[in-house]
Amino acid sequence: MAKIKAPLLIHYAALDDRLNARWPDFEAALKANGVKYEMHIYPGTNHGFHNDTTPRYDEAAAKLAWSRTLALFNEKLRN
Repeated sequence: MAKIKAPLLIHYAALDDRLNARWPDFEAALKANGVKYEMHIYPGTNHGFHNDTTPRYDEAAAKLAWSRTLALFNEKLRN
């Protein structure tokens, strides 16, 4: 964690119990190492909600996650 210098944008699916169970420890490590991050949980979504080739695809959540990703790129990479 200490080597992470770039800000992180983290998108989690609300129904992904495996990853969500690890979030508190991961967040604590990010904070302990001074890593800047933005985290979003997408209600009602499963792991892989952005993959439009699976039944888990959630168009609204995928569009929101993508717009947040592009906004971060615009903010951090254009300035």
